Amino acid sequence: MKFSINKFQIVNVLAKVQGLTGRRSNLSITENILIRVEAGGIHLTATDLETGFEGFYPAAVAEEGTVAVSSKKLFEIMREFPSEDVLIHEIENRWIEIGQDKVQYHIVGMNAEDFPETPHITDVIFFPIDASILEKMIERTTIISAAGDEKRAHINGVLIERIQEEDGCRLKFVSTDGSRLNAADYLFPIDQSVILNEGVLVPKKGLNEVAKFLDIEGPVQVGIKDNNFIVKKEMETIIIRMLEGEFPKYEDILKKGNDHLISLNKIKFGKMLKRMSILATDNYKGAVFTFNENKLVVTATNPDYGESKEETEIEFYGEPIEAAFNPKFFLDALSVIDEENVILNIVDGSHPCVIEGNNDKTFIGVIMPMRI
Repeated sequence: MKFSINKFQIVNVLAKVQGLTGRRSNLSITENILIRVEAGGIHLTATDLETGFEGFYPAAVAEEGTVAVSSKKLFEIMREFPSEDVLIHEIENRWIEIGQDKVQYHIVGMNAEDFPETPHITDVIFFPIDASILEKMIERTTIISAAGDEKRAHINGVLIERIQEEDGCRLKFVSTDGSRLNAADYLFPIDQSVILNEGVLVPKKGLNEVAKFLDIEGPVQVGIKDNNFIVKKEMETIIIRMLEGEFPKYEDILKKGNDHLISLNKIKFGKMLKRMSILATDNYKGAVFTFNENKLVVTATNPDYGESKEETEIEFYGEPIEAAFNPKFFLDALSVIDEENVILNIVDGSHPCVIEGNNDKTFIGVIMPMRI
């Protein structure tokens, strides 16, 4: 195996796959990236056994071959290499020589035959979606992460489903951690089909890896085949093994009342919440939100540090409402809303609070009240 490649062809790719190769799995070889050299270029493959990445990149090939090499060390070498063109050569006993001019590295490779096979999937029916839209939908739902020891599929995954409507086909992503729920959707034109027969659960970890590769303009291709969720660009493909399990019925949670619709400036509200979060710890995360006539008062108390209180003017009429929420959940929702003003929809102290943009209704966040 011997080839020369411009480092800028692959250094960004190597950076993006570190999330896969840096994740612990049952096989230590998954810390490596598989390099398969053939006429015209190189194929790079990375996997954590749940999510697989494949890409092809042009290179000057002198000798074909296949090797597995440390993903982290190859990335660090390529990133810091002083010249643009880098010669990579397998010498003997799986040692890899990386060098050009006065700089040389010799790093040990592994047996490529020990690298896990990635699914070979054919006859996939894809549908196109704009990369920026898919990236936004992933961001809005995976911001609700799962704890490392979480085993429940509906917490670890994002529900992706198709909803047929009179004016088109709506693709919806829904995510929860049991204390909050985010939903993001996109309405496709009526003349475009979305191949998705029923809702599927796709791991949040895998979708986060997909988002790293959506820094392009124009469409990407999405498909589902043999329990795999597939996202395909021109020269790169990511395959995610889907989760098995049921996502809880969520439709009623998203229903909004008309009791109290409160408009807030996103930036001012966010700064207020950050100030009220200063005293928060793992044991004391909540704050009390009191909605009273024309004002919102937020109070946070932590026996270990003290208490804080802040009020802001709002348009609110009727009986006062007092409810405890985790301010961080509001801050997460605000971070994925691209509008100057947001709307809070609150019924009373025992029901969830709904947050969404003033005009853009393609995202909705639902935050459950806490017991303090």
